[in-house]
Amino acid sequence: MRPPRTTNHWKGSLALLLAQGFGTGRLKPGPGTWGSLVGLLWTWLLLASHSWVITLSAIGLSIAGAIPLSSWAAQHLGDKDPSSVVIDEIVALPLVFVLPLVLYPALLGVPARLPDPMEMGWWFVGFTLFRLFDIVKPPPIRQSQALPGGWGIVVDDLLAALAASIVLGAIVFWRYR
Repeated sequence: MRPPRTTNHWKGSLALLLAQGFGTGRLKPGPGTWGSLVGLLWTWLLLASHSWVITLSAIGLSIAGAIPLSSWAAQHLGDKDPSSVVIDEIVALPLVFVLPLVLYPALLGVPARLPDPMEMGWWFVGFTLFRLFDIVKPPPIRQSQALPGGWGIVVDDLLAALAASIVLGAIVFWRYR
């Protein structure tokens, strides 16, 4: 007979479910790509709020939560950076779009004729750039994986998102200048 499930068991199950992107991190091939698709949904939900306070706050809180969650999941799964842990892709992906479509234009003085962040073309370009930088991991992205625990798991994706946002921002600036 199995012992009754405890509260800690359920907390651990929920934490692992979140860390693995609601199971997408267990899909093959390319769990990071599957998790990034959940990141697109997360991005869409944030942008659909039409509130930059909500969007930026949610991005910051989700990143702050992903670091200890990733660290716990790595320890729980017995791997420094388990491929099934995709919360890092999920929380990083919104930065790909928020920076070039909102913050960069304001800083660079780009005219108000900005692309609609809900247009599919921008989603495809941003997603592809993010996956490219996350897979190839040019310096310093690769080196950031040496950071301890959840920091090493999450920071490389934040840097990949930043690199993708710079390229997407250049495209937006060039296209709408």
